[in-house]
Amino acid sequence: MMSEPTAKFCKDSRTVKASMVLPPDTNHYGTMFGGKVMAYIDDTAAIAATRHARRSVVTASTDSVDFLHPIRAGQSVCLEAFATWSRRTSVEVFVKVIAEDMLTGERTLCATSFVTFVALDVNGEKQLVPGVIPETELEKFLFEGAPERARKRLEKREQSKALALRFGTRSLWGEA
Repeated sequence: MMSEPTAKFCKDSRTVKASMVLPPDTNHYGTMFGGKVMAYIDDTAAIAATRHARRSVVTASTDSVDFLHPIRAGQSVCLEAFATWSRRTSVEVFVKVIAEDMLTGERTLCATSFVTFVALDVNGEKQLVPGVIPETELEKFLFEGAPERARKRLEKREQSKALALRFGTRSLWGEA
C-alpha cells in the first residue's frame, strides 16, 4: 500500500528556462518553429512535474498549445512552469512562454499550455504524487479550474481512442 505523499506548494515546482532564438530555430518567416516551442514547453513542464512529484514522470497529455504571438530570431524566449493540480498519480503543469526583445526590453506573452504527467517507478508502475497547495491569486485560479480541464482531457482521450479504433494502423493513402 502506497502512503499519501505530503502536499507541496506550487512555488516548490516553479521552473524557468531561457534561451536566445537563433536562425536555426526559425522558419522562413524568421519566427521560431512551433515544434521547437512545444519541445521547450514539454521539457520545462517535465522538470516542474518532477520537482513536484520527486519521481520520474512521463507526458500523458498536452492540452492545446495556444500560439498568441510569433517569437522572432534575435529575441530571447523564456518559459515559466509550475504544478497547478494533481490527482493520485498525475500532475498538471501550467506553462507560459514569453518573448523578449533584448535591445528594447519589450516582453510579449507568446503561448500558454497545460501539460499533464504521470509519475512512474523504475518498473513503469504508476506512483502517488503529492497534492498541490496554491497560494497566489493566479495559482488559486488555475487550481480551481483544474477539475474541469481534467474532465475535458478524459473526454478528449476517449474520443481519441474511438478515432484510433476506427482508423487502426492501415494506410490512409492509396485506399478506395
